[in-house]
This record gives sequence, C-alpha cells and structure tokens, in this order.
Amino acid sequence: MLISVFACVAARAQQAGATVGFTLDFQGANPSHYEIVISSDGNGSYSSNGQLDEHSEPADPAALKFTISENIRSQMFDLVKKTHYLKGNVDSGHKNIANTGNKVLTYKDADHNSQATYNYSPVPAIQELTAIFQGLSTTLEFGRRLTYFRKYEKLALDDDLKRMEQMQREKNLGDLQAISPVLNGIANDPSVMNVSRARALRLLALAGK
Repeated sequence: MLISVFACVAARAQQAGATVGFTLDFQGANPSHYEIVISSDGNGSYSSNGQLDEHSEPADPAALKFTISENIRSQMFDLVKKTHYLKGNVDSGHKNIANTGNKVLTYKDADHNSQATYNYSPVPAIQELTAIFQGLSTTLEFGRRLTYFRKYEKLALDDDLKRMEQMQREKNLGDLQAISPVLNGIANDPSVMNVSRARALRLLALAGK
C-alpha cells in the first residue's frame, strides 16, 4: 500500500511543471504553421499563422492563452507516458505515404527533454496525441476567428458558430473548453444577434460551461 502511494506521489512530482507540445508545418494548409504547448496544470499557449481567408493577414498573430479540460489534459500526459516519453523513432519511414505535414511532438519535465518528428506514425499513442492536438488547433482557430469577428464583423459570427455546431455533431472539433471565454463573451453580448448568442450557449453547454 505504501509503495503504491509513494509511486503516485513520485509520478505527480515528476509531472509537476511538465509540458507537452505539438508543432505542425504543412505548406498550402490554413494555418500552414502552428504550435501548441500544454503545461501540466492544463494551461496552454497557441501560436498560428491562420488567416481569415486566403488574402488576409492572420486573425491575430499574438499567442493565444487558454485552458483545457481536465479530461483532455490527463489524456495527453498519459499518452506521452505510453510512448515512453517520445523515446525512439516514431515515424513510419514509408516513402509511399501521403505528406500530411511535418509534425513535432515535444515533452519536458524534470527528468526528460525529448522530441519526436514525423509525417505519419504507426504508434497508437502518437496517433491519438496527434488527433487531440489537431482537433484542438481546429477549435482554437475558430476561437481566433470568433474573437476577430466579434470585434470587427459581428454578422460573420453566425456562419462560424453554425459550422462549429455541425463539426461538433460530427466529432471533428477538439476541446471546446479551450475557447469557453470567447463563447461566453459572445453569449453575453447584447450587440450580437440572438441566434448567434444561442449557438454560443449551446456550444458552451457541450463544453460543460
């Protein structure tokens, strides 16, 4: 019993101050570059060159700060552990696999400072981590766009919120809690159309907020 308690305490101590990160570079995509870093307390930072359209500048080039749900945070760090903290070569090495962008996973804590670079990985834990990070990027890109539209073009909010509802039904969105402050702002803004405010409220309900 004492051994298991000490093991649990040691694991928590090791994870304290840890970070897991993901970078994607994929020419021709929007965004063509982004980086996400998540700390062990669930707080994160997102940098991206995502554009409102193909002719515009990034919606906001400044890094976006956010907080993810405990469920997603726990999944991420458990998956990193399953990869033995990104040990070894995780890329498939096959030349006939389509290019889906250069991906880099990183992990840092008191005992580790590791990274894995790949296009496609056959490792299940790496695949799951990649899916979580890519879904989170999709959600955060919506957050950046919604912030921009609320400030400069409120009538454009509804199209994005409607798309988000559809993507959520199809399970193609990441952790909605990451943009709950953005959705809250829309839901509580009397200058926004009621239909858009209602959509934001429904999405907040799905995020548990």
